[in-house]
Amino acid sequence: MSHASAVDIAPAANGLAAYACLPSHSRGRRFAEPEAPTRNVFQRDRDRIVHSTAFRRLVYKTQVFLNHEGDLFRTRLTHSLEVAQLGRSLARALGLHEDLVEAIALAHDLGHTPFGHAGQDALNECMAPYGGFEHNLQSLRVVDSLEERYPQFDGLNLCFETREGILKHCSQRNAQLLEDAEPGGVGARFLLRQQPSLEAQLCNLADEMAYNAHDIVNCIFPNQINRASGCKLPLKQHIDIEGIKIKIVIEIITYIIY
Repeated sequence: MSHASAVDIAPAANGLAAYACLPSHSRGRRFAEPEAPTRNVFQRDRDRIVHSTAFRRLVYKTQVFLNHEGDLFRTRLTHSLEVAQLGRSLARALGLHEDLVEAIALAHDLGHTPFGHAGQDALNECMAPYGGFEHNLQSLRVVDSLEERYPQFDGLNLCFETREGILKHCSQRNAQLLEDAEPGGVGARFLLRQQPSLEAQLCNLADEMAYNAHDIVNCIFPNQINRASGCKLPLKQHIDIEGIKIKIVIEIITYIIY
């Protein structure tokens, strides 16, 4: 495969590259709605997510440490906000659609269990007779069915591109069930072994950058690592660790962009 030339990847007049998702080219919503006069479809999705009940519930969902153990810990809500910030920064530099990236980032953990990955493992074990539990699939259920805000339909009725990005992982069994219910829909790419939009892939990177950078800080600031190792770090070293985290994020962003 030949490499793209600078002309191929140069941003258009609207600041977007040729490979960006465009609201005007969206595959649409499951239930047709009139367009909003002041917002594109991705902005509208983002706003629906922010105002959803599931989004507010993220404030009490554990990232690493329980919420009540201190007010400096990340929760699923603050993590999602950090993913959205990183995602938008990267999208702007790469000429991708920031609004779509932000919508996916804010919704990507809506279906995550309480108590972090331990809660997910426990629920997966309980649900084993019924096919197990996948939090990405649950996030899709939240926006497709479980939210109740509109009399015309269940869910938030998000556009295809946002829903595709939310479904980061999916087993072949569940992908087939999705395909049976919605032929050619968000489950199809898992069966065809295809990749989602670049905006969705960028959100995956932003998610990994966020939790890899801040999980270790969450452990060191409250002295959790010190207690486990039996050593003590002076306060200044705690402060420097936050600076190191910032440097790591900047280095990763620079590497991705350039």
